[in-house]
Amino acid sequence: MAIKKKLGKLSRREGIPLSPSVSIAKVMQRRPYGPGMHGPKQTRKRVSTYGLQLREKQKAKLLYDLREKQFRNYYKKAIRTDGDTGVILIRLLELRLENVVLKMGFAKTRQQARQLVSHKYFTVNGIPVNIRSYKVKSGDIVAFKDTKKDKKIMPDLLVHAETVTVPSWLSVDVKKGSGQVLSEPEGDDLNQPFDPTLIIEFYSR
Repeated sequence: MAIKKKLGKLSRREGIPLSPSVSIAKVMQRRPYGPGMHGPKQTRKRVSTYGLQLREKQKAKLLYDLREKQFRNYYKKAIRTDGDTGVILIRLLELRLENVVLKMGFAKTRQQARQLVSHKYFTVNGIPVNIRSYKVKSGDIVAFKDTKKDKKIMPDLLVHAETVTVPSWLSVDVKKGSGQVLSEPEGDDLNQPFDPTLIIEFYSR
């Protein structure tokens, strides 16, 4: 409950739902003035270019639940790769095993996806993987490990997976408890509630 409350507070601050458990209505509760007893008497200050860049970086970090060092490393990988740095950055983040598990619907929240991966609930191409940052590739098959399929949590996870709309770069067979990475995300699948261009500008200062 404490984690959910914290996510709700952070989501209101950033203006985006940072978890499937946070509703749009909760995000829209953000007031046009600062916190505290004197908040209503004040107006929010105009944000500088640096402030905007920082906010976008914070949004992305919170959305993917990454520490600063981890996020910066993804930026460094992105700038070393040929192509649009912003697009590459999003692809690197989206192709994390933890994120793929969440997008396939095999976890209700990112925190749960992280825990399930850490406890070796999943295999990639038949091999158990417990590293949440593991980068999946086109053609990879992500599946629940056979020895985990009799766990009490499984029926609830599979029922949840039935309700999730899976992005076009992934396919899921809920009955088998598996999914496949069809391609790298592109086009509309790259749309995120943050501007990667501002993030690149922030780190390029």
